[in-house]
Amino acid sequence: MPRCDAPQPGSCSCCCWRLASSVFSASRSGELPFCFETTLITLTGAGDELAGSERERTRLLGAFGAQLDAIPRVVTSKDPPVTPTVHCWCSSYPNVTLCSWPEPLSSHSTHYIATYSERQSNTNVKMCQLIPPGSSSSALATVPPSSSSDQLWHCHLPSLKLLTEYILNVTAIHSGGSSSHITSFMMEDIVKPDPPVDVRVTSLTTKNLLVEWSPPPTWKSMDIFPLKYQLLYQWETRGTPKSLNLGPFENTKAELKGLISGRTYQIQVCAKEVLGLGQCSDWSSPVHVTIPTTKP
Repeated sequence: MPRCDAPQPGSCSCCCWRLASSVFSASRSGELPFCFETTLITLTGAGDELAGSERERTRLLGAFGAQLDAIPRVVTSKDPPVTPTVHCWCSSYPNVTLCSWPEPLSSHSTHYIATYSERQSNTNVKMCQLIPPGSSSSALATVPPSSSSDQLWHCHLPSLKLLTEYILNVTAIHSGGSSSHITSFMMEDIVKPDPPVDVRVTSLTTKNLLVEWSPPPTWKSMDIFPLKYQLLYQWETRGTPKSLNLGPFENTKAELKGLISGRTYQIQVCAKEVLGLGQCSDWSSPVHVTIPTTKP
């Protein structure tokens, strides 16, 4: 990282560095992170001086005064909070994008502030809708119960634009200082549906199975953005695990042929956007079936 430029009279000390087309600045105060004009401010929490000019702070207070005033100013860095480990995904393209990070194990009361903006237009900074752990917010309707959401903070990013790169800044703040996580993403790269549901297996013969399933109910645009599926089945041969991954399938059923009578198989399905955006969902809950030795 380049050296710190000498501070101008009347301004605070800060370090700046350039990443891609955006300029980032790490201030030595305990102020909050915001994008304004062409500069994204993040914090190292060292020193006492106010980050940016009074004009810039006035602009931020005008835009985010209520949220800014709700969090006490931090001016020390003796015990800064753990930097949030942020994971973002789009569980229903293009309408539902969420980011999450774990609640830290800390004796301090930690506050969070999260902002996002388009990389090419980072003057228009928006506040992410923060959802505390244990919340029953409707924005979490797409979060599966197995995600341990009671221990996670979430932020909801509504109405993102297609094929647009965004910058997300999540900052943890407590009495010992502050720390920030900055990430950039395009919604198309973080698409990840929830797993298929209601996986059903029917024996057709002593060697064939019919596997059927239903799309994840949280994927709301099946008519515009359909899904394709992968099927994984696993078994053991003399104690050695074996598996086959079949697909993709664009319908919600598949026939497995040439199976061994009396053998037990574990079957799971994952879902992916039909054009290949993002990644496949987690595997569905496993279904175990033993092939009958006589015709059904």
